[in-house]
Amino acid sequence: QVQVVESGGGLVQPGGSLRLSCTASGSIFGITTMGWYRQAPGKQRELVAVISSRGSTNYADSVKGRFTISRDNAKNTVYLQMNSLKPEDTSVYYCKVVQRSWNYWGQGTQVTVSS
Repeated sequence: QVQVVESGGGLVQPGGSLRLSCTASGSIFGITTMGWYRQAPGKQRELVAVISSRGSTNYADSVKGRFTISRDNAKNTVYLQMNSLKPEDTSVYYCKVVQRSWNYWGQGTQVTVSS
């Protein structure tokens, strides 16, 4: 079993920045992709950014140039640096960790962008 814990959400004004962190623990051998997804009320969960164990990244078009995903394999931690935040970025952000054929999700962290 893999436990996934996110942190770093909060309230920020438009144009501001936040950094999310997600750490995997437990039986962590074989973890490959780590990533961030988000879900706003009444909407489906969508991909924000993912990163492979070798550092290859993929971003949603809506966040390209504003968000940066990074990873510290020694700490089993993935980060999401979010800059130039917009009200439409308001969502619950979830971390996903992939281990072989299993997906593990965190509980989510709320990000609210509002003046």
